[in-house]
Amino acid sequence: MAWWEAGLLGLLQGLTEFLPISSSAHLVLGQEALGIEGQGDLMFEVFVHLGTALSIVTLYRRRIVAIVMETAKAVRSPVAVYRQSPNARLGLFILLTLAPTGLTYVLLTEPLEAAFESTRLTYAMLLVTGMLLLLTVAKKHADGRLSPWKVLLVGVAQSAAFLPGISRSGATICAALYQNVQPQTAADFAFLMAVPVIFGAAFVKGLTLLEAPSHEGVLALTVGTAVAYLSGIVAIKVVLGFVRRGRLHYFSYYCFGIGILGLLLGQQGIS
Repeated sequence: MAWWEAGLLGLLQGLTEFLPISSSAHLVLGQEALGIEGQGDLMFEVFVHLGTALSIVTLYRRRIVAIVMETAKAVRSPVAVYRQSPNARLGLFILLTLAPTGLTYVLLTEPLEAAFESTRLTYAMLLVTGMLLLLTVAKKHADGRLSPWKVLLVGVAQSAAFLPGISRSGATICAALYQNVQPQTAADFAFLMAVPVIFGAAFVKGLTLLEAPSHEGVLALTVGTAVAYLSGIVAIKVVLGFVRRGRLHYFSYYCFGIGILGLLLGQQGIS
């Protein structure tokens, strides 16, 4: 992979990982457009995922440190710490979202991987993401808090994002908003809960690399990771701004446009 191709894919990963327009869809479509075989670029995928995870860590570093420290205290007296520490509650909520996400991955790995071979499915799922975003117009003034049952459903929404075309950030923010969670809280939680998922995905793919080492160039890896990291920071700030102003549904028009165009071109044998 050339360094400029790595830069383009890193930009796609960094922006679409957090903008509610599906990173998986854009990487599938981007690799197809550039004529790049995804299986041969496993190491690149690991590194750009790490780059986007570091974007969250950079922007939420103080919150993450507080969550880890307070959650660790919950091991001794979980009930007391849960009641007294908002950060510990948030840490336990994040762990709770991992249950449906992990279960989905373990039980449905093969069909989920097969789904990435269908660009038609990817375009169709972009339409689903668009509809999820459009419906948030009815929840502009949500003012509720997170709760165990709410975050469990947010975790289920995150599981749906294993499908190409379903945005992880879009699905999780929308799932929280639909349950009347305050927009800023919904967005912050969606990004924080992504940290273990993104690092976990990078770890799993890293294990695969041990069995079939990749020889991707150092320059391509460096450029792709750096671009993914920097663009990820920009994307998070953009999404937070749209969520605060109650304009998350604006992204639905993009998803509808790409999804419909892709399906139409596919029917004509162009895509």
